[in-house]
Amino acid sequence: MDGKNTCACCTAPKLIFPCSGGSDVGELTDKAARKLTKDSKGRMYCLAGVGGRISGIMATTEAAAKILVIDGCPLDCARNTLEQAGFKNYSHVRLSDIGFEKGKSPVTEENIASIADKCEKLLV
Repeated sequence: MDGKNTCACCTAPKLIFPCSGGSDVGELTDKAARKLTKDSKGRMYCLAGVGGRISGIMATTEAAAKILVIDGCPLDCARNTLEQAGFKNYSHVRLSDIGFEKGKSPVTEENIASIADKCEKLLV
């Protein structure tokens, strides 16, 4: 995007966009993003709003200090959604690249914490 928007709150948000897909790895992205939000490391944000080009969501995303995209599998649905909306400056984590396999990755507190820990480092 053009980078002209700024956040009126004086602190630009760190936004987290999980794929939240229908598989176990999608659920893990969602729960890791919720954990990061609960732990005040960033703010889970609406990927569907970006896909739908909702003006307020687009403006907040443009004003973000950092954007983290978390995809569960190599289809990269979340990354592709942001790129098609014009966003290029983001960090990206793909769970299949860090040892999680679709259909074989239980949604456990241990797995959620492991993913959140890897993602948190990209929000600093």
